[in-house]
Amino acid sequence: MTTPAQTESTEAEAPTSVEAQAPTSVVLTDVAAQKVKALIEQEGRDDLRLRVAVQPGGCSGLRYQLFFDERSLDGDVVTDFDGVGVVVDRMSAPYLSGATIDFADRIDAQGFTIDNPNAGNSCACGDSFN
Repeated sequence: MTTPAQTESTEAEAPTSVEAQAPTSVVLTDVAAQKVKALIEQEGRDDLRLRVAVQPGGCSGLRYQLFFDERSLDGDVVTDFDGVGVVVDRMSAPYLSGATIDFADRIDAQGFTIDNPNAGNSCACGDSFN
């Protein structure tokens, strides 16, 4: 059973050559890792990891998905951040290479944010980029 953590709609450009790029994983900040740990504890399960994926949709073609998952799929890139497993599937990895996931908890913003070096321009809604 998967449990949605939060879905953020954003866009990303595909790298021009998957072979030309080393498979670099995402980075989870300490603040985001603490928030993910707290959310997993609320679920009462110890087999969940944060899965980050890129799916079709959004204003310009792609959007991020963040959710808890216990599955292991062929080609997954798994990285541990202070006891928090972050999983990226092989199709999403090129779009997320070098991206940083953080958690904002301010009066003007709350939720997970993704700073992605593969992103081009952002749209007016602030949730999409190309």
